[in-house]
This record gives sequence, C-alpha cells and structure tokens, in this order.
Amino acid sequence: FQAIWVSNHGGRQLEDSVATIDSLPEIREAVGEGTEVILDGGVRRGIDVVKALARGADSVAIGRAYLFGLAAGGQRGVEKAIELLTRDVYLAMGLLGCRTVAELKQKAPEILVVNGASARMSAGAVLQPELRAASGGK
Repeated sequence: FQAIWVSNHGGRQLEDSVATIDSLPEIREAVGEGTEVILDGGVRRGIDVVKALARGADSVAIGRAYLFGLAAGGQRGVEKAIELLTRDVYLAMGLLGCRTVAELKQKAPEILVVNGASARMSAGAVLQPELRAASGGK
C-alpha cells in the first residue's frame, strides 16, 4: 500500500462498531511507517485531529466539518469551519507542549491516556492479520 483510508461508515448504523480512532494504533503497526494512514470518521473538533495524529494517522479527513460550513454559509462557511478547526489544532498542540506534528507523534506515548479496559481497544485486533497480509507482512 501507499496509503490506507481508515473509515467505519457503517458505524452510523451499528452503534457498537469500533471507532476509527480506537483502531488506529493497530492499523499503524500492521501497515508500518511507509504507508500513509488517513483517518475518517468522528472528527468534530481540532482536538479530534490532534488525537488522530497522536494515535498514528498521517492525515485526517474533515468531511463533516466542511459540509456543515458549506450548508451554513457556502464558501465563507467552509472557510470559517477550516479556520475554527485549524485554531483548535494549534490550541491543543500548544496545550500539549508540541510545536510540530513530529513532536506530537514522538511525545504521544507519554501524553496519551487510553482506557485499557475498553472493549474497543481489543476489537481492532480482528483486522490486524488481514492488514498485515495485505501490506506484504510488514
């Protein structure tokens, strides 16, 4: 793979589906650092973007945010939505003491708190062997 898009669009209909953000670390490990990982789903605020980057995404899709902006105000609404997300990302990064995404990824293990008892934490393991095989066993 050159890239993988992590999405659970069925998650809207199946409320117990694994959240894309919960499966990111296992997907990142399965495909390796040479594959771009794009997160899609559950992104509402800038902190969601920061959490996704910290958990292994290289980029984050923001479809809902810009569509809400488009519906509310056309092109100016889209620009405002992107401005708000950008501001939130910079604020969250600053509060975490990270100046760059590379620094965020480096510090992630010490700044992330993940509920290890969550059933969602282990649910992504079902995907791992298939991803590992599809990516050439990396």
